[in-house]
Amino acid sequence: MAGLRVSPEVVGALRFQHAGVSHRSLSSPLYRVLLEVALDDVERGGPVARVLAHVPEELDPIPDAVALRFLGALHRLVLRGDAPALAAWFPTAGGTFDAERDADVAGVAAAFSAVVDEHAGALIEGLEVGVQTNEVGRCATLAVGFADVLRTHRLPLRMLELGASAGLNLLWDRWRYESGTTSWGEPGAALRFRSNYRPPEPDVSAPLSPATAVAERRGCDRSPIDPTSAEGRLLLRSFVWPDQAERHARLDAALAAAAERPVHVDTGDAATWLADHLAEPPSGTATVVYHSIVWQYLPEPTRQAVVASVEAAGRAATQDAPLAWLRMEPGADPSTAAELRLRTWPSGGDRLLALTGYHGHPVWAV
Repeated sequence: MAGLRVSPEVVGALRFQHAGVSHRSLSSPLYRVLLEVALDDVERGGPVARVLAHVPEELDPIPDAVALRFLGALHRLVLRGDAPALAAWFPTAGGTFDAERDADVAGVAAAFSAVVDEHAGALIEGLEVGVQTNEVGRCATLAVGFADVLRTHRLPLRMLELGASAGLNLLWDRWRYESGTTSWGEPGAALRFRSNYRPPEPDVSAPLSPATAVAERRGCDRSPIDPTSAEGRLLLRSFVWPDQAERHARLDAALAAAAERPVHVDTGDAATWLADHLAEPPSGTATVVYHSIVWQYLPEPTRQAVVASVEAAGRAATQDAPLAWLRMEPGADPSTAAELRLRTWPSGGDRLLALTGYHGHPVWAV
């Protein structure tokens, strides 16, 4: 059919994501196999090719995570009950999958191709939906930076999160962190991060209790998700890989916490929102601007404006109203780890605190 061609950039995005789900720290055997089937299908011009030929032209396939948009839309079909044959292989729908069994690989491949063919329209629409995992595991990494700010300034934190999605990582102080000989948080917290840390283990201790550590929490996103709505929860679950039970358990715990004490996330442009919230920082709190695996999704003019706002606020920061900029973003070698960096004002400079997996496991100090 004329015009229905999958671009080399989209094929490259599929290969890039295949490498990602095959990496030992991110491993998803189910998605690895589905992406292998998808790549073969694209080469043959099958149903996957007919869907991915409709990737919106304005998307940059790798930074805009086209492969994960496609897989997320597929996962939503399964979670809604619209793809029962494929659900048999998805643990999130009660199915099982063993990538070492030829019968499983053949079965999921056949079901996948049939579902893509039957639900092509819904999957094409799904390509318009940006990826928002709101990965709660990243709290294990971010907590290293929050603890550092608390130890340095001994002031409650004013949290300002860019790309906050459903605001679940604004709830970081409700969890328990245990790293080596240091710990922080209530022992009975619904989420406990222990196995995330490896030597050299970072310091997660802080002088303020969970009850007093956060004075204010606000977030901003271009398309916030309401974690208290059924559709919002479905969207969040669809972007968590279906064979990663621990990630889904963390998400469920965070959704339960959000239902009890919702966090407001504003809709808007990150740069404009941040400039407004940095205009008059309150004294007696340490303002922390932070984001995790968000920078790549911001347009270059927005990134420049964010930097300008943070640096201007930094120049005005005082000991009674300090400013910190905490970033968990891809590092020098994006294929191996993300970096946790902290820049502080009125003094402190810019430091690399830790390296981490993209989902917050493992985390180790540098």
